[in-house]
Amino acid sequence: MAERVEVTVGPKQADFTGKDHFALQGAVDYVIRLGGGTVRILPGTYEMGNSLFLRDNLRLVGSGDESILRKCPAAKTRLVEDTDWYSNVVKVKDASIFEVGGGLILRGKSPHYDKQQTVKRTVAGLDGNAIILNQEPRENFWLETEPEACRLFPVITGDYVNDVTIEDLTIDGNRGANENLNGNYGGCIFIQDCDRIVVRHVTARDYDGDGISWQVCDDITIDNCRSINNRDLGLHPGSGSQRPIITNNTIIGASQGLFFCWGVKHGIAENNVIEDCGKYGISIGHRDTDNLVRNNQIRRSGEHGIFFRQHPSPARDPHRNVFEGNLVVDSGKKGDCVAIEMLGKAEDVVLRGNRIVDTRRKHKSRKRIGLRIGPDIRNLRMEDMEYRGLEQDIVDQRH
Repeated sequence: MAERVEVTVGPKQADFTGKDHFALQGAVDYVIRLGGGTVRILPGTYEMGNSLFLRDNLRLVGSGDESILRKCPAAKTRLVEDTDWYSNVVKVKDASIFEVGGGLILRGKSPHYDKQQTVKRTVAGLDGNAIILNQEPRENFWLETEPEACRLFPVITGDYVNDVTIEDLTIDGNRGANENLNGNYGGCIFIQDCDRIVVRHVTARDYDGDGISWQVCDDITIDNCRSINNRDLGLHPGSGSQRPIITNNTIIGASQGLFFCWGVKHGIAENNVIEDCGKYGISIGHRDTDNLVRNNQIRRSGEHGIFFRQHPSPARDPHRNVFEGNLVVDSGKKGDCVAIEMLGKAEDVVLRGNRIVDTRRKHKSRKRIGLRIGPDIRNLRMEDMEYRGLEQDIVDQRH
């Protein structure tokens, strides 16, 4: 189609006037009723009491640093009656912390298995201490496991939607007034079971969790984005994600900068700057194969600049990945400071033209090591590697 509908959202003088998630969601849903199109978010700070839920064939465009989606403070309360998997009514100690249309998660240990449950829903109604959910939880939350209802959610959510672009937007996770939401369920942006999503020129900052997380998604592009001061993972290509393209991004202050989860294949991570991560700059592991990681700058990682995770079975290790032209600077703060740590049984990995540099003064109790190769690494190919400022360039444990 040569032309599609386009609407604006803003605090004033817009097609949809408002400065919260209700105005934003109304604009999105209107556009989608007409077959898809563009929602332009005008300058302003939008208070998010729930996720903005993406729809198919949507282009969401902000005004850069002037369009801010700010997450509301978290709050939580205990359940006071059992909630069965088929019931959409939850009774809690204090329902006043919620609002109709607001976001909510139920969480607690399963009464049947030793696992934690997290279910995301929207408040469809309130009646005294009863919360009416928009959908049944499909899990049992029983009092013996002390479950709770929390005002907690990703700021932008995509579930089972395709062909979406998000551009020129700032997301503020309001970290100081929130609590952690695991990256398998949340993030400033959380995308699951989606294809062909583009996120470009977006800042995801100060979130108590991941910056941008996507799970079981194909053909996701994250380009020229900033993930700043998020507690957990900066960018999280999640389980089963095929062909992600991660280019020209800046990640600062995460626990792990770029985390390849399970079964991430045929991806490209190129020209990213990753700095001051508490643990690893780049982490790769379980069935993450055939990825190209090229021309990235990784500085001041707390443990390792690049980390190959270890798994009990060789079939689950990260095979046939290429790391080329990366710069890794000043890795590690305690013990042996290893820039590239290769554990497990990875096969046919290529390390080509990477520069490993340490600019710090020598420390009497720490050894700076450029590359440490675990005893079970197989068919490793190394070409034109450069090491500077280290006590030991390579520790090869295969011999």
